[in-house]
Amino acid sequence: MEIQKTVARNIRRIREQKKITLETAAKLTGVSRSMLAQMEKGEVNPTISILWKIANGYKVSFSSLLDNGSSALLIRCGEMEPLLEDGGRYINRPAFPFQEDRPFETYCIEILPGGFLQAQAHLAGAEEYLTVFSGTVEIVADQETFRLNEGDSLRFQADVPHSYRNVGPQTVRLSMMIYYARP
Repeated sequence: MEIQKTVARNIRRIREQKKITLETAAKLTGVSRSMLAQMEKGEVNPTISILWKIANGYKVSFSSLLDNGSSALLIRCGEMEPLLEDGGRYINRPAFPFQEDRPFETYCIEILPGGFLQAQAHLAGAEEYLTVFSGTVEIVADQETFRLNEGDSLRFQADVPHSYRNVGPQTVRLSMMIYYARP
């Protein structure tokens, strides 16, 4: 699986650039040393939650772990390798990865009926911008609950734990942009 190889290469590259050992990386991320080692070898396919722990621990964007070095401007949905959570009911397709000169990343999200994701807090100052294209989703962020229907958009501070839940009978389809504030 290509995404597994890409994640493996990026996790190792970032750790080595930061000149930290696997033991230190485990302390920074809250992910066990053995899991990190397996991920760096491409032996396991990490969950979205694990990738967020690593991104936050390394203080890098989520998409930097998924970056395949491509400079493509046209990205077709069928070419985006999905990341799955909640038994495949939460589907995340990375679209445009973070770049140093563009402090944001975008995702195409599908949440099947009953699907749920509890997300880790992102880097300090991060904001999420969501637009729902179909379905009904409940977003909880900073102890505030938002119910979004088709055509609704929401911006919220994403540097706190937050969640997404499909509360309707049809698949939720939404666009997500994460903006990283400059220090």
